[in-house]
Amino acid sequence: MVVIAPSVLAENEEEYQAQMQRIAPFAERVHIDVSDGEFTPHATAPLHQVWWPETMKADIHMMVRRPEEHIEWLLKLRPNLVIFHAEADGDVLSALRTLRAEGIRAGVALQRRTVPSSVEELIKESDHVMIFSGKLGEFGGEVNYMQLEKIRLIQKINGHAEIGWDGGINLQNIYNLVHGGVQVAVVGKIIHSSEDPDETYQRLILEAARRSSI
Repeated sequence: MVVIAPSVLAENEEEYQAQMQRIAPFAERVHIDVSDGEFTPHATAPLHQVWWPETMKADIHMMVRRPEEHIEWLLKLRPNLVIFHAEADGDVLSALRTLRAEGIRAGVALQRRTVPSSVEELIKESDHVMIFSGKLGEFGGEVNYMQLEKIRLIQKINGHAEIGWDGGINLQNIYNLVHGGVQVAVVGKIIHSSEDPDETYQRLILEAARRSSI
């Protein structure tokens, strides 16, 4: 069954708290975006301001240039999952291995231009691979269904990796994404722009679980 993971993307501590409180009543798993302002155009609230309710599992999406610089804080936070970008300049492989050795699940995000075969070693070391179809450091993005082909290629490299998708998910396309192999659907704009985020979340679950398009 697909997991719907609302995201938190906040520029400061106050905005972070407001977004987290908005999804806390219903979300079971949260996707927390952390940007350093180098790998991305804008910085977000830093890791030392990151928290989540005990009722949630937390995935931390690290949009950072040098993953190894953030390991110490990630080990203190002990989230469910940490996702680094395969395109980062630092030692992504070492960062993945360090977290996994400490019992924290770790994985990589692939931007549109990144072909799975070009980062095969990282995928082999990952518990999760996220297809990133969004805008770095921003809510939104567009779903490009051609990116679904990456799922087959990822699974050939690592058949045990959980498959995520971040960017542009809405009620009109989540069915196709899930039936294309997406297991974790990261949703941001559709939740945070909704007048009733809980209702929108429930509708996404129902649409993702729909058995037929007829």
